[in-house]
Order: sequence, then C-alpha cells, then structure tokens
Amino acid sequence: MTAKIIDGKAVAASVREECRTRVDVIKERYGVTPGLAVIMVGENPASKVYVSNKIRACEEVGINSTKYLFPDTASQEEVLDLIEQLSIDPTVHGILVQLPLPKQFDIERVLGAISAQKDVDGFHLYNVGGLVVGNTIFPPCTPFGVMRLLQHEGIEVAGRNAVVVGASNIVGKPMALMLMQNEATVSVCHARTRDLAQFTILADILVVAAGCPNLILEQMVKKDAVVIDVGINRLPNGRLVGDCDYEGVRKRASYITPVPGGVGPMTVTMLLVNTISSAERSLMAASYRASTNIHEAHGAQ
Repeated sequence: MTAKIIDGKAVAASVREECRTRVDVIKERYGVTPGLAVIMVGENPASKVYVSNKIRACEEVGINSTKYLFPDTASQEEVLDLIEQLSIDPTVHGILVQLPLPKQFDIERVLGAISAQKDVDGFHLYNVGGLVVGNTIFPPCTPFGVMRLLQHEGIEVAGRNAVVVGASNIVGKPMALMLMQNEATVSVCHARTRDLAQFTILADILVVAAGCPNLILEQMVKKDAVVIDVGINRLPNGRLVGDCDYEGVRKRASYITPVPGGVGPMTVTMLLVNTISSAERSLMAASYRASTNIHEAHGAQ
C-alpha cells in the first residue's frame, strides 16, 4: 500500500477561494482593496519567476499588487527609503522583499526595516521571535503552508514525534517552533547531524527542507509516517525533485507531498492569507480608533 499524495495545488485552490471571499468582504465593508508591494533587486531568473507567480496570485484573489524593480547596482539606501515610504502608506498592507539580494546589501537590515505590521513574509525579527512565545503577527509562509496541509488532511500533530531536517531561518527553525506550538515533540536535524537515519526513523511526521536530492531514502522512514518534502532541486536533466526518494519513500509513508505540486503552491497562497489578514487588522484598528474618537467627542460636548 502506497502513501496518500497530499495535493498542494488542490488545497491551495481551496484556500484561495477563501481569500477571494475575504477580499470581497473587505471591499464591501470598508471600500478598500488589500495591497501588496513587492520589491526586487537585480535580474535573478528564479526571482523573476517567483515574483511573477506572486503577482499573478494576487490578481487571482483580488489583491492590488505593485512591483518595485531595482537594478543590481542599486544602493541599499534607495531600497530602505522605499521601504520607509511603503511602511507609512495606508494603501499598502504587505511589503515583500524578494530574496536573494545583491552582495552589497545587509539582508538583516533590509528585512528589519519593514514594519512588523506589514511583514507578510514573516521574516522580521519580531515575527520570527514571536513564534517562540506563540504570538507572531505573521507566520513565515512555507511553514504556515505546511501546517495548513496537515490541518486539511486531518493529521493529528499533538503528541506525535516530529523531525525537521534543515535548520534555516526561513523554513526549518520556524517549522520546528510551529510544530511545538501544536504540541508535537520536535527534533531538528541539519548538515552537521551524525547518522541522520537514527532520527528520521523515529518520526511520525517528517518535514524535509535541506535542499539535497535523495537525502531521505525509503529505509530512513518509519512505516506509516507523514512525509512533507519542502525541498526543490533541479537535476542536470532539468527535472524538479524534492529531498526525498519519492518512489521509495511513498511505499512506507501514509501521506507524502509531491515535488512539484506539494508545498510550493501553499507558500504563495499563505502570502495572500497574510496580506489579507494584515488588511483586516489595520482596517479594524482604524475603525475602532474612529469610533473611539466619536465617543470622546460626544462626551466632551
């Protein structure tokens, strides 16, 4: 018996339907359209594709999106000035800086300049730190998407042994924290982990985000484990694969995500969810302030 394939495209399509409904409600209630600003520096081919996908996804659900393109030679100060302007622009509810940035940029400084209230990628230090205590404003999109896939499939997380392979700030570490928040017992493995298989074989839920094709083989996976493959690697023949030996691992797992078509569609979709949540939060806050001011004005009369 082979694993059930978790169809990320289908789940993403369902979530985007929810996004469209939420955008319509915002437009009807407040007369405002959620807005996302996307900043890209340089001509990285992969970044161009990712940005195009994000812009197209925004159009699909009714979010206004604006691209700000800078050449490779742009200075960091130019980009920081734009971020400062966008951070105070009430029509912009989300700001995204497409990574990677050219060598002359201090990535931490650039990401830190984005208002935590508009950091829809979830990379700001406040949002990453918020994961530790469970009150982040915006969860990073890829781990957020993984949690949504688990929820959609009705996969119980509480009390399960979860192993995360990969310890990046973008996926591995926040993924581990989100699983812990949902009461899983979590182990994090990385490039320096010795005898990786002794950890992966214990996992009820195995999330692999190491960027290494065929890292996880069939014999490294516990029978009936849930395997979420976040990796995306292009082989010399042009084929896209994940970090798992897909055909081997699916013989032992109970659930598995394919590559492509698994976690990838969810990453962009959760960016939309975060942007809409940002718009809802800011508009509700503005409405509350307005009503408070009215009450105070009446009370002063």
